[in-house]
Amino acid sequence: MDERRRDGSGAPRAPVRGWALMLGTLANTAAVVVGSAVGLTAGSRLPAGIKVILMQALGLAVVAIGLRMALEAQHVLLAIGCLLLGGITGELLRIEQRLEGLAETLRQRLRSDSSRFVEGFVTATLLYLTGAMTIVGSIRDGTVGDPSVLLLKSLLDGVASVALASSLGIGVLFSALPVLVVQGGITLLAGQLAFLSQPAVLDAVNAAGGLLILGIGVNLLEIGRIRVGNLLPALLYAIVGALLF
Repeated sequence: MDERRRDGSGAPRAPVRGWALMLGTLANTAAVVVGSAVGLTAGSRLPAGIKVILMQALGLAVVAIGLRMALEAQHVLLAIGCLLLGGITGELLRIEQRLEGLAETLRQRLRSDSSRFVEGFVTATLLYLTGAMTIVGSIRDGTVGDPSVLLLKSLLDGVASVALASSLGIGVLFSALPVLVVQGGITLLAGQLAFLSQPAVLDAVNAAGGLLILGIGVNLLEIGRIRVGNLLPALLYAIVGALLF
């Protein structure tokens, strides 16, 4: 097969090399950092009531997005089964506790006195990396040099960062590190992970990811406390299930 890539017009496109390969991920990381910086600056000047309503508005938006993703998918029953298996696996592996431990280590090394550092880091990390846009965007960026999906995701994450950082503090800014590592890793390995862009796999990821995002929304609204981090293996089970069935 010709190694040159082609754009939408059918003309050959040179292989993507160097930092250009990471354009989408770098833009997404920068959006989180800039959005968080704006949120931190504005947050110190906003009345408590406005911070609360911003979080409630973001929580409602996240719930709506999660519901839409889950209900539009064809593999809802598969997603439910994967959620159950993922929850058991996550509890045994103590994934959320490990994320919180990582966040606490960062907080101590930075000597931050933010009381919500851990919550901000974990919440933002899960929100930014749970969903098909992370997979699809990273694979497209790595295989055909098209960062458009990740650029759209950057816009959404940047806006969310403003709201999150204004209420949850500097921990949100450091969620840019997992974004860089995870999305960058998928982009660099895109050639080997191209099978993840199959419609059935993306549908299953959307179904399971939508339910996880719904859980994040519930946490933001403080309706309850769902350990969404411990449900992350559901995404892996969804991928395997879609490939097998």
